[in-house]
Amino acid sequence: MEKKDKIFVAGHRGMVGSAIRRELLRQGYDNIIVRTHDELDLTNQADVERFFEAEKPDYVFLAAAKVGGIAANAEAPADFMWMNMMLEMNVINAAWRHGVKKLQFLGSSCIYPRLAPQPMKEDCLLTSSLEPTNEAYALAKISGLKYCEYLNRQYGTHFISVMPTNLYGPNDNYHPTRSHVLPALLRRFHEAKKSGAESVTCWGDGTPLREFLYVDDLAELCVFLMNVYDGNETVNAGSGKEISIGELTKLVAEIVGFDGEIIWDTTKPNGTPRKLLDVSKAEKMGWRAKTPLRQGIKLAYEDFVKNYD
Repeated sequence: MEKKDKIFVAGHRGMVGSAIRRELLRQGYDNIIVRTHDELDLTNQADVERFFEAEKPDYVFLAAAKVGGIAANAEAPADFMWMNMMLEMNVINAAWRHGVKKLQFLGSSCIYPRLAPQPMKEDCLLTSSLEPTNEAYALAKISGLKYCEYLNRQYGTHFISVMPTNLYGPNDNYHPTRSHVLPALLRRFHEAKKSGAESVTCWGDGTPLREFLYVDDLAELCVFLMNVYDGNETVNAGSGKEISIGELTKLVAEIVGFDGEIIWDTTKPNGTPRKLLDVSKAEKMGWRAKTPLRQGIKLAYEDFVKNYD
């Protein structure tokens, strides 16, 4: 990318999109196009076509998505599938039709099989069954990355896909029932501390293993890949380190300052037993996550207290 190129960041108000925009500005890319949902409904094909015809962006970061944790996915799988499929296909198709030089599609590590060999390499995609608790979202994301792959193969486009692990950081979603595990824990323990609660109840038994990546580290990788990577296979984005949900819960409680009891509701689902990405491909290209988990959680908690409490 040249500094003068016109760059469209779809989903700029979300956690990932806002981080990519910050990183672009930090590196001197200031010709950035953004639209709110009220200004441009990405699920409306005609509106997306008109936008690309008028703006003619050179590069596109597709970070817009409907996201949520286990509860949200279980509550509305049809909504998750429809919205993500529609916005992905509309943006990717319009980018191809209007000659975008390069598009980057942001997916999720939930695309990989529930019981994939750990750590999960990019080539384990579609080798066995998905995790049922987020299957609808995963299928939508798989469709997006495959559409990019097929356009590259059939029409010679330069569309790449990045699959991040569990993300956290500024502008996260802290909804009490529709957020991912780390922001949900931050809110729950913060509210428990404020109210003087003696205990906090968490889902499952605490045994699943998860990997977490600070969103600004992901943004750095996204801009890096837009400049150096042109392969057809997706690229994993993660820290390469894992922690049990039980240990994560204790860490969040400590950072927030909650010293009550943690109770586990084993009637609730655990989700995938283990989910660790193989990030050797990105590391071989010269990228590595920088933010330690404790430091990142402290930064995320500061953002929550400042902007959401």
